Parts: sequence; structure tokens; C-alpha cells
Amino acid sequence: MMKARISTRILRRFSVLALLAVFLAVPFFSMPAQSAAQTHNEQVAEDFILTLADKAIASLTAPNTPRNERVKRFRALFNEYFAVRGIGKWVLGRHWKKASEAQKKEYLHLFEDLMVVSYVERFSRYAGETLKVVKTLPHKNKNITTVYAELTQPGGASKIRMEWRVTTKGEKIKITDVTVEGISMGSTLKSDFGSIIRREGNSVEGLIVALREKTTSLKVSTN
Repeated sequence: MMKARISTRILRRFSVLALLAVFLAVPFFSMPAQSAAQTHNEQVAEDFILTLADKAIASLTAPNTPRNERVKRFRALFNEYFAVRGIGKWVLGRHWKKASEAQKKEYLHLFEDLMVVSYVERFSRYAGETLKVVKTLPHKNKNITTVYAELTQPGGASKIRMEWRVTTKGEKIKITDVTVEGISMGSTLKSDFGSIIRREGNSVEGLIVALREKTTSLKVSTN
């Protein structure tokens, strides 16, 4: 049986994602005034992203922060602001139902670990990028709002389009997906994980082994 590996394409394609929250804290330029027609959920979603940004810039970008402390802080923010379980479950798709409880537990732990160890170091490389919130739009599902933005690199050399999908359920609000230049983080992970499972004979355990190996490798390489 072919040994499965987590493709580094996941990490390369979304290397910018771990920095997106940080960029939002930079002073805005040409930010449009809030429309009178903007719904409560739209304003809540925008404020939610800005609050995350404030926390990220304050706690993760100091150059002398020890790595273990940066990891701890990033993990806390990731769990507070992202629907980690919901994203992980959606990414696994139909295979979630056939996984045992033990497999589900380990998979979610490894999924969180992969996101944290993949992106935490990039917060120390913040270089003054700026971001403009372009608009917020409600989804046909009234609980979902998309925050559209443009990331501009220093000197205005290039712009990156991104979208944050924010879901509100009662008092709970979470980021459920991030799209960069039209490419969805969740959809890309789902495709990559699905490919590994298929190569492993539709085995969830094969994916778990691959995740375990990848996270271990990343932890070693960044220590």
C-alpha cells in the first residue's frame, strides 16, 4: 500500500492564512463608511474579525516572544475564533461517520496541531502589510456573513483578494472558512485529505497516520 503523505501544497497555498488576522489590525486606508443598510450580523462579523486582529497583533508579533509561548497563544486564538471542530468535520466529509470515536478524537487533535504548527512561525515575520475591508455581504443563510478584503504588500506592489466566512449562531460566532484569491482553505484541505484516504483504501486511519507524521516533522523542523 502506498504510504500517504500530507502534501506541502496545503502549506504553500495557504502560507498567508496565518497572517491574515494580523494584517487586519493595521490602520485602514480608504475604508468605506458603514452603510445604513448593513445588517446587525454584518457589523458583528466585521467587528469580530477586527477584534481577532487586535489580539493577534498584540500577542503574536513581538519578535522576542519564545516559540512555545507563541504556539500557546496562537492555539488559544485559533480555537476561540475558528470553528475548529466544525471545519475539521466538514473537511473529513462522509468519512466522519465511519470513523470510530477514538479516530475522531485523534483526527481533530491532529488537525488542530497541523494548523497551529504550520502557520505560527509566520507571525514573527510580519512586515507591515495593510488590508482594506471592501464590503460585507449576507449569505442566503442569514447566519452566515462574508467579509471581503484586499491585502496590500509594502509599497503597494500587489494585492491579494480574500474572503472570511463568519457564522453566527445565537451568541456564538466563528470563522468557518477563509478564501484567498478564490481558493478556499476548507475545500483545499478536503480535497487533499480525501486523496490520502482514497490512496489508503478509504482508510481514515491512513489519514491519521499521515497527519501524525506531518505534524511531528513540522515540530522537529521548527524547534
